[in-house]
Amino acid sequence: MTTTISNSILSAKINHKGAELVSLQNLETKREYIWEGKPEFWGKHSPILFPIVGTLKNNSYEYEGKIFSLNRHGFARDFDFQLIVQETDKVVFSLQYNSDTFCIYPFKFELQLIYTLKKSELIITYKVINKDQKTIPFSIGGHPAFALNDTFERYSLEFESGEKLISYTLEKDLLSNKTKNIELKNNQLPLTYSLFEKDALVFKSLQSKQIKILENNSTILNFKFNDFPHFGIWTKINAPFICLEPWLGYADTTNANGNILDKEGIQLVESNSYKEYNFSIEII
Repeated sequence: MTTTISNSILSAKINHKGAELVSLQNLETKREYIWEGKPEFWGKHSPILFPIVGTLKNNSYEYEGKIFSLNRHGFARDFDFQLIVQETDKVVFSLQYNSDTFCIYPFKFELQLIYTLKKSELIITYKVINKDQKTIPFSIGGHPAFALNDTFERYSLEFESGEKLISYTLEKDLLSNKTKNIELKNNQLPLTYSLFEKDALVFKSLQSKQIKILENNSTILNFKFNDFPHFGIWTKINAPFICLEPWLGYADTTNANGNILDKEGIQLVESNSYKEYNFSIEII
């Protein structure tokens, strides 16, 4: 089941499973900006990563002396969300803790995904609500895949700052202490599949809080992520999409001790409180 919101410029379609954005279209040009999800490359569009981002060491974590199993990127993307607010240009989806989540993530939470259209921009808000009597540890992130209509090498990413990018290498899906430096030219990173031969580019920090996608040197969208300190960029070899992934948290390091409270990048939300973060996609 899907729900669509729109204004005079854009329409966005959200699947109730995972509250996943599956379409963002310019109504005038009919251009589709979200990857269509062909399974031969990657069968998703823009999944939510919660309550972890990336992979845990041994796919498990320890909390209060107990071991819990949790698969890569968590479970929120696999559950049906409830539509709790519906307006022409805004929707709010909610996932509440339940017996299935509690046995692998022993916390009473509510996760809301809020989609809002404002002119040529889609704002995506994550709201993590603690309904428990104890502090909840979590990570959260986005994984939107943007459709590339032309040859991959005709695209580039333009960073807000002319920084030196430091990407952490993945070893069996875990973050190693090995890094590689990526030089920008005029703030731009030309896209080539060779960048992703060892999986995603993983950045523990970026100066930039905006990244533009350029098609044949012309900007097609501006991705803004001011609330997110960590970031990933990913594609499949020969696939016609690029993922820009704003994160709070990232995969376990190879030397992680397994305690969820000691995990690098872990976030905390206090009892009877909430944390809220947003990023946006501006169509140019």
